[in-house]
Amino acid sequence: MKARLDRRGFLKALGAGACIAATGLTRWASSGAASPPGKAKARPHIILAMADDQGYGDMGYTGHPVIKTPTFDAMAAAGLQFDRFYAACPVCSPTRGSVMTGRHPNRFGCFKWGYSLRPQEITVAESLQAAGYVTAHFGKWHLGTVYKNSPVNPGASGFDEWLSAANFYDNDEVLSREGTAVQKDGESSMLAVNGAIEFLRKHAEGDKPMFAVVWFGSPHDPHKAAEKYKKMYADQPAKLANYYGEITGMDAAMGKLRETLDELGIRENTILWYCSDNGGHRAVSRTGGRAAKGSIYEGGLRVPAILEWPARVTRHAVTAVPCNTYDIYPTLMDLIGRTMPDDRPIDGVSLAGLLDGTMKARPRPVGFWDFAARGRGQLSRADLGKLMALQKAGKEITDPGLLRADAGRITKQYPADKFPGHAAWLDWPWKLHRIEKGSGVKWELYHLADDPMETKDVRDANADRAKKLRADLEAWLTSVVRSLNGKDYTARDMG
Repeated sequence: MKARLDRRGFLKALGAGACIAATGLTRWASSGAASPPGKAKARPHIILAMADDQGYGDMGYTGHPVIKTPTFDAMAAAGLQFDRFYAACPVCSPTRGSVMTGRHPNRFGCFKWGYSLRPQEITVAESLQAAGYVTAHFGKWHLGTVYKNSPVNPGASGFDEWLSAANFYDNDEVLSREGTAVQKDGESSMLAVNGAIEFLRKHAEGDKPMFAVVWFGSPHDPHKAAEKYKKMYADQPAKLANYYGEITGMDAAMGKLRETLDELGIRENTILWYCSDNGGHRAVSRTGGRAAKGSIYEGGLRVPAILEWPARVTRHAVTAVPCNTYDIYPTLMDLIGRTMPDDRPIDGVSLAGLLDGTMKARPRPVGFWDFAARGRGQLSRADLGKLMALQKAGKEITDPGLLRADAGRITKQYPADKFPGHAAWLDWPWKLHRIEKGSGVKWELYHLADDPMETKDVRDANADRAKKLRADLEAWLTSVVRSLNGKDYTARDMG
């Protein structure tokens, strides 16, 4: 068995570009060709953008009859359009954690909104940072705090620069720039994009490739569109006008970002990858199937997603291969010729083969698990307003609880034979559901190709298949609990 590297050892080896034999690292398997490693000038710039609560159907290109999304429509027409892209979890913080780690969020105890990363996790930002990228985060964080001296702020997770909100944010917002509260005026999505543009302009002529994460606060409830976008939907009820307006505002911000990439002459070799963090709200969204945000059924998980990279994706393509937010990290590592940790379970797979059409199916199933836990209250704009006042008086937040100083402590061991909540196993086109409440477990099986709305349980008619899927799902759940209990970490990680 290969020697396990601790977190610091892995990052040191990654940054040094050490060989596989010396480090005990193995490249994560790809189902298609990736960009050749070792050519620093050929490494693409990378921008990951994410909406907050946008449903699959809330785009012009996915058929919404009212919402105006000319930028997203143009992106879909020029790049790779994912028709069956899934959030790792039906709520925000866990899905964001999956992007950062390549792992299902329950592996590190990020069960619901307001939970944080564990500092022991090796993030995509840290791996890219160690690979020579300059890194930045803009917009919604929601994986810890945005205070200075916290083990779970963006800076502690691999971002050199950050202008971040602790939770969702709105127009004319107080944000945290590397821990200092600053007032930013303007439409909310444009605030994040303007920060990203400033970062791109600053480093475009530098010798390092750039990695930027742009996580919008739209169209999260309460919906408050900027007046210019709300007016575009004057014939709609006020709630819908605000919801649609927030999406169009986000679309306009993405348009400005794309224009800046052109202006800087870097769009050709920039990966611009967009998705949503979970399904939309039932009352306003056209979701991608049964139910909505908060559900393990398709409407809570299936989200819009687009990838543009003109140097590699040279024409419009649509893929129906099931993909997940936890695939983003291993895909990016594959595309730049880098590695993932060899013995830490990674739930994601590389999607590099989708970019040139060589990947025709997903190499292994997708696991979901909405753990039975309550969400946690999170910092709001009022808290950052208080921070601003505190800092004006020359003070800082020092309360260990507010800083989440104990984010890396593992104080509870979870049983390996109970999996409370709603889990599912997607082995296309079959999706098996496992719903555990109290001492009872309910099973459901759907054939998504024939029944995309998950209305007809066909488990009884497919008993042998259901038995095999059940065994695979429970083996995966057991693995997740093992990670949750800290078994992936070394003693040094825990110290």
